[in-house]
Amino acid sequence: MDEMGKRANGGRERAVLVAVQLPSVSDLELSDSLSELDALARTAGADVLGSLVQKRGSFNPATVLGKGKVEQVREAVSSAGATLVLFNNELTEAQVDRLQSALGARVVGRTALILDIFAQHAHTSEGRAQVELAQLSYLLPRIRGKGLELSRLGGGIGTRGPGETRLESDRREIHRRMRKLNRDLAQMESVRRTQRKRRGRAGLPSISLVGYTNSGKSSLLNHLTGASVTVEDQLFSTLDSTTRRLSLPDGQRVVVSDTVGFIRELPHELVAAFRSTLEVVGSADVLLHVVDSTREEFLAERMSAVDEVLIDLAASQVPRVVAFNKIDLVEPPQRAYLERAFPDGVLVSALTGEGVRGLLERAAGRLSGYGTVTVSVPAARGDVISSLYRDGAVLERELEEDTVVITVSLPRENIHRYADYLVDNTNNTQ
Repeated sequence: MDEMGKRANGGRERAVLVAVQLPSVSDLELSDSLSELDALARTAGADVLGSLVQKRGSFNPATVLGKGKVEQVREAVSSAGATLVLFNNELTEAQVDRLQSALGARVVGRTALILDIFAQHAHTSEGRAQVELAQLSYLLPRIRGKGLELSRLGGGIGTRGPGETRLESDRREIHRRMRKLNRDLAQMESVRRTQRKRRGRAGLPSISLVGYTNSGKSSLLNHLTGASVTVEDQLFSTLDSTTRRLSLPDGQRVVVSDTVGFIRELPHELVAAFRSTLEVVGSADVLLHVVDSTREEFLAERMSAVDEVLIDLAASQVPRVVAFNKIDLVEPPQRAYLERAFPDGVLVSALTGEGVRGLLERAAGRLSGYGTVTVSVPAARGDVISSLYRDGAVLERELEEDTVVITVSLPRENIHRYADYLVDNTNNTQ
């Protein structure tokens, strides 16, 4: 067992990781999954003391592990003074009860751990409501008539909730709370939908950043737009979506949105609760799929995990540009492999800026629905000038004697309306 004798820092929970390897899971997949569980545990605030793995043909319905392995985990927990056992697998409430009794420590499954991290990182009222709804959706089928505190702040990993109210664990009370959260979120979504419509009327195309958690999306957004989104070497360090304006190399203006990072087997409760926030992905004109190019051995699996979430969000058909981020940390052989295996991808570094202009040029090429034109409108034609502001995004405006020269980004289907005023008949009008 790795570092099982190490003691944790004061105030932090001491955790042991446990995984069951079924025949369908390769050693490489297990290694990546355990590495991810380790990162999740540390993000949640635990010191990982070590890990144990059992190879089985199937899960033990009573305790997931075999009887002998349960005893081995118990001894490891006792000798290390661990307070928490984190399972890489999903657990039923009955399995949690039996394991806690047998191991003498709290037991938390992978989904509950991810929900706990979301609870820690939700800062806006909408984010907190979404996380609480996800937690209640997860807990509801696991309630078996005993008291359960759904919002115990400071109660330890796997017990955090987004508020300070203690809810009774009866189903009717939980359903009532869930209905209220859904109403609140519907109101918040109505405001966001209005904002999206305004951007649409302004003729601003939208680009959404998507990618596996900790792939560097927030760093890339900061580099592109000068935003100040929190960047930490943690999973799910930012949950709240951020939208900024950006000018592409061809002068076209767009809005760019960051989204919550994805992860393998992202709990469906979270996908459902964050669906309104993630709708920005489905409504985007272009997706920038940000990939951590340093994770060479897990590249395909993590890209596939993102694809699965996009399918679930009905966003798999949105035009996409793949950005292989952190290229400044990649050795030449891996760089050559990426260029060969993904000829349509763009190698970028949010840290150094390498490849960023090429990425924006590629994104501009995907925005085939918009064009930037210059028109010269008589100053007396206020109706035409107002129409330009309604239909598009005005980039520049200059008064020349009795005419107004305007550079504007327009949906291509609207450009013909201003054919009489065009003075910059470029390819954008085609």
